[in-house]
Amino acid sequence: MLKIQDLHAEIDGKEILKGLSLEVNAGEIHAIMGPNGAGKSTLGYTLGGRPGYMATAGSVTFEGQDLLALAPNERAAAGLFLGFQYPVEIPGISNVQFLREALNSQRRARDEAPLSGGEFLKLARAQADALGMDQEMLKRPVNVGFSGGEKKRNEMVQMGIIAPKLAILDETDSGLDIDALKAVGDGINRIMRAPDKAVILITHYQRLLDYVKPDFVHVLAEGRIVRSGGAELALELEREGYGALAA
Repeated sequence: MLKIQDLHAEIDGKEILKGLSLEVNAGEIHAIMGPNGAGKSTLGYTLGGRPGYMATAGSVTFEGQDLLALAPNERAAAGLFLGFQYPVEIPGISNVQFLREALNSQRRARDEAPLSGGEFLKLARAQADALGMDQEMLKRPVNVGFSGGEKKRNEMVQMGIIAPKLAILDETDSGLDIDALKAVGDGINRIMRAPDKAVILITHYQRLLDYVKPDFVHVLAEGRIVRSGGAELALELEREGYGALAA
């Protein structure tokens, strides 16, 4: 599904990714762990097409397409979803407005018929119920006044509505209490654990992986993946820290 080969990327002229390679197949969940400044978020932003993050060498193919040649909206329409560590607030635009336009824009790009207002509301309410989110929050401006846990639940609702092929989730567990962490983990499993989907989980800690069992765990340090293994590698990282394992 996703193949990254020798990827180099920079921001503001500073190279952050320094030859990163990774292959993600459909049906797999990959966790990427590493110390601060290793390049984890840069990887997510580069794949998502965030302005300012520039790939300078290497290649990325997504279902046979040159991902780096696509605009951010084209990457989204192709099936890529990027979940942010700090979801932004958008005053003046309700969740319902935002999500319906986002979904229908992608459907139009794929030559699919847009959902009617009634069809969309039925879908949105079902996703909100599944995540334990008050449906009144769908009427509120996007993330405005939401707690950290509410913002992350809201992102899971967005992901459920968009139904991407590949989700790249950047520290989705950041700032979550135990109940919210379980709800988010359950949401990831319900929405994305399927033979035709895949997930890249970017995280510092083992705790999210107690709920979302990864097929592979990778250690990212100094801009490249320095070690890969199974779920047991995350437990080693918890015990021994990044320094010894990345050496």
